[in-house]
Amino acid sequence: MTETTMPSASLSRRVDRTVIISIWAVPVLVVGQFAMLAIVPVTLALIVSLRHAHLRGLRRWAVTLATAYATPLILWATGPDRAPSLSKDMHPVLAALIVVAALATATAYHLGRRRPRRADGPSSERPHLRAAP
Repeated sequence: MTETTMPSASLSRRVDRTVIISIWAVPVLVVGQFAMLAIVPVTLALIVSLRHAHLRGLRRWAVTLATAYATPLILWATGPDRAPSLSKDMHPVLAALIVVAALATATAYHLGRRRPRRADGPSSERPHLRAAP
């Protein structure tokens, strides 16, 4: 039984495409009154950004997006008189917060991809040089 492996560049491109489509789908779903379905792209963006090292800069933004989405979801699930859908029960300010968090996450992704990579790695990985006494 042979095992086929995908080249690193192709896997990275596919993962990046999955994350950015998921992130951009969140505000579309929330504004389009399909907030409950937005749990799928929010979860996808969070899991993929946590699993892949090259998306390290996106992790805090994905956690912020997940937190912004979880707040109205928890309020809806634990509320005494909940509406039949999350979109109908969600306060407009919370919906705006989710949209802003998703747009900030998408912006962080796009700006993070533009940043030139250093050949010697990030400053935290370079050996620190001490000045001679």
